[in-house]
Amino acid sequence: MKTFFASLVLAFFAALSPALAQAPNDPANTLIIEVKGGPVVIRLRPDLAPKHVERVKQLAREGFYNNVKFHRVIAGFMAQTGDPTGTGTGKSKYPNLPAEFTQTGFTRGTVGAARSADPNSANSQFFICFAPTAHLNGQYTVWGQVVEGMEHIDAIKKGAPGSGEVANPDVMQKVYILGDVKR
Repeated sequence: MKTFFASLVLAFFAALSPALAQAPNDPANTLIIEVKGGPVVIRLRPDLAPKHVERVKQLAREGFYNNVKFHRVIAGFMAQTGDPTGTGTGKSKYPNLPAEFTQTGFTRGTVGAARSADPNSANSQFFICFAPTAHLNGQYTVWGQVVEGMEHIDAIKKGAPGSGEVANPDVMQKVYILGDVKR
């Protein structure tokens, strides 16, 4: 019965947005980020990073990510967000997460956990790659992959060359788990 209702929810949203029509078959592991250009559909990867995926779901359900800025955006590299202060130094009220590194490659649309020099310092911040970034492989936790709406990430306002710091940055308007959407 639960699968039937999840299918109905997916069909309902597919009628509203062609991007959501391509969402993965597991609504419980599908994250939607609404940005100014439209929805970005992310397939969560609990098979690679169960603790990180659980944290992202928890924060999305709490509304933590709503209206959070893309505070660091480097053209040709990545867009970083998830800091409630918008400075690059903020995090959630929860403890930092242990690294869940794999050899999964960072490709266009890969979503990874941002961290400091300490491998076990990821918390709430994350980044979405604009292009393959092999130098990150095995060094950062991969927890998702954009499956639709990457063009909306591409359109996010870019930051200053070098630092990536963004003046008047774009925001994640709303972030939620597809399986949580009620009919």
